[in-house]
Amino acid sequence: MEKIDLSAYLSGNEYPGRGICIGVTPDGKQALIGYFIMGRSANSRNRVFAPIEGGIETRAADPTKLEDPHLIIYNPVLTLGDEHIVTNGDQTNTIYDAIQQGGSFESGLRTRTFEDDGPNWTPRISGIVNAHSGAYKLSILKSADGNGDSVQRYFFEYGQPVAGEGHFISTYKCNGSPIPSFEGEPLRVAMPDSVTAFAQMLWASLNEDNKVSLFVRCIDLESGRAGDILYNKYSEVE
Repeated sequence: MEKIDLSAYLSGNEYPGRGICIGVTPDGKQALIGYFIMGRSANSRNRVFAPIEGGIETRAADPTKLEDPHLIIYNPVLTLGDEHIVTNGDQTNTIYDAIQQGGSFESGLRTRTFEDDGPNWTPRISGIVNAHSGAYKLSILKSADGNGDSVQRYFFEYGQPVAGEGHFISTYKCNGSPIPSFEGEPLRVAMPDSVTAFAQMLWASLNEDNKVSLFVRCIDLESGRAGDILYNKYSEVE
């Protein structure tokens, strides 16, 4: 698979929806995780990322304008030991609980399906990274070409990550009505040499009208220590 310029890809895509990018810096010393959310409706745009222990949660920027929380309020990122989990929905907790109970990333996701928002049937995208090896996995749970009665579960494992490379997956292929789901394998992308450059590139590449929030995490593969960067387009109303 050809390695793409993620900045160019995102800049030319009005609405990929939610996206996850995971990879390793060119020096092989750090794993990087990026997760962004976008929104077309007022309810989807009414969100911010806020830090919690080991990760982040989504909150309503203005609680008085929150309409339906069940698909927009969740924990996108949680950490369990050496495992860093990132998803676009409450399956973050499903994966966390499955691993804690002796299961796996895959076994947790096999209990879930795509979101109940027909006719879009938004896919559930998920990733997990080991803080010492840098090995990571990605998954997408999607409908069969818009068929709300059929779920397809895909898993992608990168057990020996290549320095300077990563993979990107999003909920949607592009804007539309209904919105077409992402197709094929995660895209192979070039990774920058620093978490700051990664965060700035992602945020600047997202459509200005539709972007909402961005989370980026840098994991030192020798020590396992992690640091985060958050971007929110909208301010939280107290």
